[in-house]
Amino acid sequence: MFNKITIIGCGLIGSSLLRVISKKKLAKEINVFDKSKEVSSFIKKNLSANVFNDISESVKNSDLVIISTPLGSYKEVLLSIKSSLKKNVILTDTGSVKKEVNKIISNLNLQDIFWIASHPIAGTEFSGPEAGFAELFDNRWCILSTENEKGTKEIERLKSFWVAIGSKVKIMNFEDHDNVLSLTSHLPHAIAYSIVRTVMNNDDKFKDEVIQYSASGLRDFTRIAASDPIMWRDIFIDNSENILKVLNSFSENLEEIKKAIQSKSAEKLSNIFSSTRKLRKEIIKAGQETDKPNFGRK
Repeated sequence: MFNKITIIGCGLIGSSLLRVISKKKLAKEINVFDKSKEVSSFIKKNLSANVFNDISESVKNSDLVIISTPLGSYKEVLLSIKSSLKKNVILTDTGSVKKEVNKIISNLNLQDIFWIASHPIAGTEFSGPEAGFAELFDNRWCILSTENEKGTKEIERLKSFWVAIGSKVKIMNFEDHDNVLSLTSHLPHAIAYSIVRTVMNNDDKFKDEVIQYSASGLRDFTRIAASDPIMWRDIFIDNSENILKVLNSFSENLEEIKKAIQSKSAEKLSNIFSSTRKLRKEIIKAGQETDKPNFGRK
């Protein structure tokens, strides 16, 4: 599919990409760069790739360059590689926010580069190269975004790449992507962090009981809140406008529930709780979840 692919950043997503590209033989050669010596050492010992100490050297003659680092490092990464990128290379990423990243790309005025943003909506609460696995992207959505209408052939090529590793692909503009993800991913993480902090701030007298008798609701929130803190710090900064908007809406809905509880309005509470059940059914129908007991989780 590609002669040479370079992956910059080999945490959960980057190392999973390395594994699946190697497994499915989607490139004749795979280059890797990670600024962490520990990560580079792990890749050398456990995975098949050319590991570089110099980021600019890692991208030379690559047909596809994938940035899979925290969003806050993108500018530094791009400044380090821009003069070494091959003409007509496809440059993509795996980040969860697009509008601000696209501004950085535009300001750098990269020539003869096809910038097509990617967002594989896949992950776990674990981080690091040891947490990666080749099947991470199976039947998961990957959203592509670009402003380059001339790059139709390159868009199709990148789309074919994500399909080859097991993903379903959707094309979406930068603004719509950030708005949708603020609702489907960023808001749930903000709420999860808040809920877990609330539980942690509770009287230590009940700490052991809270842990021992955690219901599935709390357990799921702790899974979300265990996500990589650096990655999520950058997401909340880069998509702050959308996240603040949905948090304000969430606060209004929470206040409505509080008032219903204060007034002991059974009718109001029933209406609120009944109104939300439809979305769960639609998510299951769309194949984004299962209706098996315990949501199919072991």
